[in-house]
Amino acid sequence: MPEQSHRFDEVTLLVTHYNRSRSLERLLNSFKNLGCSFGDIVVSDDGSKPEHLDYIKALEAPFQCRIITTPKNKGLGNNINKGQDAVRTPFTVYVQEDFDPTPVFAQHFRDALDLIKKNGDIDIIRLYAYSKYPYSGPAEKGFAEMRFGLLRPGYMKFYQYSDHPHLRRSSFFEKFGRYVEGEKVEKTEYLMMMSFLRKKGKGLQYENVHELFEQKNSSAEPSTVRRNYWRESGSSLIGGLRHLYRHLKLNFDYLFKK
Repeated sequence: MPEQSHRFDEVTLLVTHYNRSRSLERLLNSFKNLGCSFGDIVVSDDGSKPEHLDYIKALEAPFQCRIITTPKNKGLGNNINKGQDAVRTPFTVYVQEDFDPTPVFAQHFRDALDLIKKNGDIDIIRLYAYSKYPYSGPAEKGFAEMRFGLLRPGYMKFYQYSDHPHLRRSSFFEKFGRYVEGEKVEKTEYLMMMSFLRKKGKGLQYENVHELFEQKNSSAEPSTVRRNYWRESGSSLIGGLRHLYRHLKLNFDYLFKK
């Protein structure tokens, strides 16, 4: 049994899952071993293979979670939408199945929850990122406001929203709309990112971006997302062209595409 219990009754843990049942079990065990409990746990499955679906259904009772399924794979947008639709608490912490909370998660998550409850204009608090947001205000309890400005240089200024682990209000769809369905992962994420900026979303980010979660991809259950060559290539020339393309495209889309 964990030494300390951390109850978050106003929060639903929403986990999206696809064909990585052991990774899901590891994630749920990690929260349990940290003494973290939530008002509800929703696992939204995107049409996994029968062997994975059977396995996660066996996790329902021991972890007291609800498994929301679909007969066939419908993509990331549908998977998050149907999972969020099942949430009944005022706040949602969204985590994909390939992340694990670290031993210091509970202490700082409590701070994040206090901040979003205290500040009614905060829509989202990012708990993990590949890199720190480039422009931010003063930090409080390790969390700083992300400040978007179109004239500020660099394309990373656009990434206020991300589907990496984050805390958000469960009314998120009311302000920013639902995730676009029937599109590839990258486009689904991109369109929500743009919606967040255009509708003047306000978010905080935990400044030590790798401290609260670890991303784990085992050889037995590797990532199910496949990025294209343009995005993944390690070539310096391709990298430079990619940065320039993103800078121009993101600014153009923000200004002219609705």
